[in-house]
Amino acid sequence: MLSIQKAIRSVVVGAMLARERWQSGVAYNPLSRQTAQDPYPVYAALRDRDPVHRSALMNAWMFTRHADIDTILRNHRRFSNDPRKGSLSSRQRAGLPADEEFTMLFLDPPDHKRLRALVNKAFTPKAVNALEPHIRSLLGTLLDDIDDPAGFDLMQAVAQPLPVIVIAEMLGVPPEDRAQFKIWSDQRARTLEPSIDARERALADAANKSLNNYFRPIIEERRAAPQDDIVSALAQAEEEGDRLTELEMLNMLRLLLIAGNETTTNLIGHGVLALLRNPDQMQRLRDDPSLIPSAVDELLRFDSPVQTDFRRALEDCEVNGFPLKKRDNIVLLLGAANRDPDVFDDPDRLDVGRGDRSHLSFGRGIHHCIGAPLARLEGRVVLEMLLERFSQISLSSEQPRFRNSIVLRGLESLPVRCVKA
Repeated sequence: MLSIQKAIRSVVVGAMLARERWQSGVAYNPLSRQTAQDPYPVYAALRDRDPVHRSALMNAWMFTRHADIDTILRNHRRFSNDPRKGSLSSRQRAGLPADEEFTMLFLDPPDHKRLRALVNKAFTPKAVNALEPHIRSLLGTLLDDIDDPAGFDLMQAVAQPLPVIVIAEMLGVPPEDRAQFKIWSDQRARTLEPSIDARERALADAANKSLNNYFRPIIEERRAAPQDDIVSALAQAEEEGDRLTELEMLNMLRLLLIAGNETTTNLIGHGVLALLRNPDQMQRLRDDPSLIPSAVDELLRFDSPVQTDFRRALEDCEVNGFPLKKRDNIVLLLGAANRDPDVFDDPDRLDVGRGDRSHLSFGRGIHHCIGAPLARLEGRVVLEMLLERFSQISLSSEQPRFRNSIVLRGLESLPVRCVKA
């Protein structure tokens, strides 16, 4: 029965994509493994042939140009983050979380402003920079634990554990629970992907319940005896009358766990892979380590950890001359905008000295990534310490595999060979 349903679905999807291609000359398939592995050719085709593209599969208008996406991201009065304000299909409505489970990622002002203000202090550049010595110590331990530098998976050894350790410590999670936190985080992150299946959704729902059950007693403990962590800060804010409910606290903690884990893991994986495929740029960093901070932003531009964002039109309006109707769904292909030749010279070339922060990898406007300073810090420290620790780094596989994801696109593994300095 399942195989019949899968076959029918494949035929329906194929027909929709054929119609899309016939109407515009190009099609975007979010379910395609090929798209997940390398989305940039289809991004370029969309930008060139149909920069505001109608996708029946996504039930949305898809924007690919930097100028258009930047305009939408900056205007929260016309474009909402709340999926409930879009024109949803029955499948999309079925995939929505319960109203009480919406995080600030999907909320508009004034709720978004109130919730974000409660965690802003933990992610200011000053607060984040104070973490650098500890992050260096953590990474040093992870590198020391590599059994054989001549052959290991950089994702398992560094890119996956480091961000989850850092954000877990900021949340006050003890070391023995980090591995379980990583599992829960990965399972919840799949809810952002159009390709999520019924089994994955069930796992995500179970992870949601597990995280809530885990955090509830910690919240109670921090109310009674505050510590130097985000849970304590949120608990104290609630008691001081900021109207933060327990559910809002739980939603915030889940969001911070996923955002602080998945995105930085992808930045490290994408960034190191890009440098390994462009050894002249890695050599530039070895020759001049002062380029590393700007290199992190170039790596964010070149292969963004978050490839896709979403908005909904709150009123009939135009985006640089393109008309939209109220409740239209909008897909913003950040990865396409970051390779827009109208903004970046020779955009498909990696240039660690580019020194351009015009990329949209952290978004724009009121939803600009709150963890951007932390991601930049972790990315910089990883590059500095890898280049210090190893005189040679090379790929063990010419075609590392990406997960089947188009929103939080990331590597499954990154096999490398290293020689200690």
